[in-house]
Amino acid sequence: MWMMLRRIFSAGAKSFIRSGSVSFATVLIMTVTLAIIGFLVFLSAVLSTTLSGIRDKVDVNVYFLTTASESDIMNLRTELEELPEVASATYTSAEQALAEFRERHADDELTLRALDELGENPLGASLSVKATDPSQYEGIVNYLEEGGPMIIDRVNYFQNKTVIERLTSAINATARAGSVIVFLFALASTIIALATIRLAIYSSRDEIAVMRLVGASNMYIRGPFIVAGTLSGVFAALITLLLFYPAAWYVGKATAVWLGGFNVFTYYVDNFPMFFLVLVGAGVFLGGFASFLGVRRYLKI
Repeated sequence: MWMMLRRIFSAGAKSFIRSGSVSFATVLIMTVTLAIIGFLVFLSAVLSTTLSGIRDKVDVNVYFLTTASESDIMNLRTELEELPEVASATYTSAEQALAEFRERHADDELTLRALDELGENPLGASLSVKATDPSQYEGIVNYLEEGGPMIIDRVNYFQNKTVIERLTSAINATARAGSVIVFLFALASTIIALATIRLAIYSSRDEIAVMRLVGASNMYIRGPFIVAGTLSGVFAALITLLLFYPAAWYVGKATAVWLGGFNVFTYYVDNFPMFFLVLVGAGVFLGGFASFLGVRRYLKI
């Protein structure tokens, strides 16, 4: 059995080399397909990181009436922190809110002059509430609206909710579009691999006839064609992995600046085993499966 497997692999490797330009075309289209798969992995990581960063910055700001006492606000803060849905509740006093407002409008003399003419602090205290999970913000808001005290002026939840929902929809749409593109290129790879197998079978028809006459097994006749297709997928995966290294290095620093510290090159190096398994596995599947289909369709034994 070991001797037969070694001969099958050897014959498949020779068939892959002899095919020349046809094998090159198969490897090329598979490389494009695998590159798209790898790009989608990068894109998924970038979008997930971006979404996580935005979710970390999103909170529910509860603004209180200027007449609300600090003791009432702190009691509400204690109630919120006891809820399992709440990760933290940060208190900002009216004086601190006024100081931050003055700092933000330091260059706006008209606004500061109008604020001084009021003679009193028009801003109320606030609580910045962070949920343990973004999906729990709506429940926290409902709790405040239904059971909260009458000292609450407004809650700014719904604007943040729209941002998260739109970003999530964009990520889902990108994933669906990427899946369609991968499917189309995978289909093209399969068609080219089928054409390669058909041509290889036609070129080896005399050799196949001789093997049938001497009693070669079906596996021995079919095996080399499947091996040749699998080799196409493996070579395509290795080429894709090699191309990703300089490409990720080239854009790594730029992505770290644009994406708030997410370095594509660092991500690629740290997750190289995952990329290797995904791309080589996809290449072996595409090449081997297409070759298997081609053998079953064109090689009648």
